[in-house]
Amino acid sequence: MQVKNTPPPPSPAAERPTKNRAILGQLSDMDLRLLQVFKTVVECGGMSAAELELNIGTSTVSRHVKDLETRLGLVLCRRGRAGFALTQEGQRVYDETLRLLAAVDGFRSSVDDIHHRMGGQLELALFDKTASNPASRIHEAIALFTEQAPDVNLVLRVASINTIERGIMDGSLQVGVIPAHRSSPSLMYADLFNEKMLLYCGARHPLFGAEHSGLDWDSLRRWHFAGLGYHSPNMELSHQARLSRRATGFDQEAIATLILSGRFLGFLPDHYAEPFERQGLMQAVQPDALHYECQFVSLLRRSPQPGRAAQLFHDCLVKAHAS
Repeated sequence: MQVKNTPPPPSPAAERPTKNRAILGQLSDMDLRLLQVFKTVVECGGMSAAELELNIGTSTVSRHVKDLETRLGLVLCRRGRAGFALTQEGQRVYDETLRLLAAVDGFRSSVDDIHHRMGGQLELALFDKTASNPASRIHEAIALFTEQAPDVNLVLRVASINTIERGIMDGSLQVGVIPAHRSSPSLMYADLFNEKMLLYCGARHPLFGAEHSGLDWDSLRRWHFAGLGYHSPNMELSHQARLSRRATGFDQEAIATLILSGRFLGFLPDHYAEPFERQGLMQAVQPDALHYECQFVSLLRRSPQPGRAAQLFHDCLVKAHAS
């Protein structure tokens, strides 16, 4: 009788599939460089698109991203005929990269503060369509700031209210300008300028060219409404007036496009809608009664204390709008 030698049963650890583990140890200057390249690739939407921004060839960009994936033991993005797309892990690494690089910039700014100088990069974010508002003097604030801090590199973004608030809180943004809609104990606010929001219909809408004198907030509920899809004065008013929101946009451009379809009413800043009105593409609906005002404010983080550059830009905003 032969006895077969049977191998011992595998241990539980051996049964589990192995996964590449990150070999990232101490963060080096090269790691920060790779993360900066990865951030630029994501924001440009691909390797080729990032070539100009980074001033290096596409093959080098691709190699840097591959090196970062090897360092982290993760697949960060898919690239091919279908285009560039982040993996789930890549999105998380991108979010953490924003926080890390913001902390690095914050450290540099703090060191500059210690040396009583201002340099580095200042990240600002504005709610959209502020440039055409005659009450906005943000451009004057920028001029004042650059005169006093010529060595600071300004990065100006346009984003939603929630994105700006979140960025100020987590340190990825230093100064923000948004419509006031609620207050947070984590943020400091200063009043800047006002904006008038009117209700508009497109040229194909039944209310275009019609008699509006009998319209009020109650009668608006029979019409389909296009509103912003995040907490804002626009959303607060639509809930308060119980308007029938049948379309959602996430910036003023989206709301304007929905209004132009002729299927929806929506609120827009009067200064932004004025060119559309001139062209006969949209019309304000009962503007004397169906409107609301927005107060724009600047934002700074309370803690840790804002750097000198952020505080100076905030002061320039206040000064420009006080004149």
